[in-house]
Amino acid sequence: MMPHSISGLVAATHTPFHPDGSLHLGVVEKQAVHLLANGVSRVFIGGTTGESHSLSLVERLALTERWMDVAKGSDLKVIVHVGSNSLGDARDLAAHAQECGAEATSAVAPSYFKPRDVASLVAVCAEIAGAAPELPFFYYDIPSFTGLSHSIPEFLDQAESRIPNLAGIKFSNPDGMMFQQCLHHRGGACSILWGTDECLLAGLALGAVGAVGSTYNFAAPVFHRLMAFWAANEIGSARAEQKHSVDLVALLAKLGYMGAAKAVMGMLGVPVGPARLPHSNPSPVQVANLRAELEAMGFFDWVRV
Repeated sequence: MMPHSISGLVAATHTPFHPDGSLHLGVVEKQAVHLLANGVSRVFIGGTTGESHSLSLVERLALTERWMDVAKGSDLKVIVHVGSNSLGDARDLAAHAQECGAEATSAVAPSYFKPRDVASLVAVCAEIAGAAPELPFFYYDIPSFTGLSHSIPEFLDQAESRIPNLAGIKFSNPDGMMFQQCLHHRGGACSILWGTDECLLAGLALGAVGAVGSTYNFAAPVFHRLMAFWAANEIGSARAEQKHSVDLVALLAKLGYMGAAKAVMGMLGVPVGPARLPHSNPSPVQVANLRAELEAMGFFDWVRV
């Protein structure tokens, strides 16, 4: 294994598009500046929030190169998601991430032709991680999208000898019992990253120290306060901050979360553009109404740095 501790917030970034849906890499610098100003110094690019399965291989390679260029000389660290239904593409993306100087790679399992058991899942991840042997590798467990429900503690047991650069798990899984089993694997040898923003407080209570999420793009101050209140044992205040995030996610989900979240980024001066089909996007009237609802709930005060 390759221990690689990660703490604090990791923003799962949006992939920026022009209004016509083509890649708009010029916006990446604005994303980076915005995140650093909001106290977020690590990004997870090209994942679920990055609409990875709606990007071509060429676009994903270009996205990595742009983020690495922007991060050069700054405090920003870049984790590249390389998962794909094509194992060959995943290997190419991983090797490219290593060449570009990324901090780590991560990958979801193939989800069309699915690994039928833990051994098959380990074999898939070994192929991907082996293409970038110098970088820590995080398996990305997100059963709501992949349809896989394999035991992650068993995965860690079997992967330990097969994947020398295995560092941990991006745990976007509601199973709190399994999270704790992973967290304590081999005495805490792995970094288990919490992946459910609207339940971060629960993750902290279970022992999480690092978290990856989409709402950290536009609501990081809420979560910084939540974590500070938790550390100070001010549980009531931490719960109030968590409720802010719950209300925010519920509001965005009513419009179609991805498109609405990208619209919010535009309101904050980071024009990441629309979501690609099959995601939907709010109409101009809906965006105006969304802004009004966000103002009414106090969102723009919550996220003021």
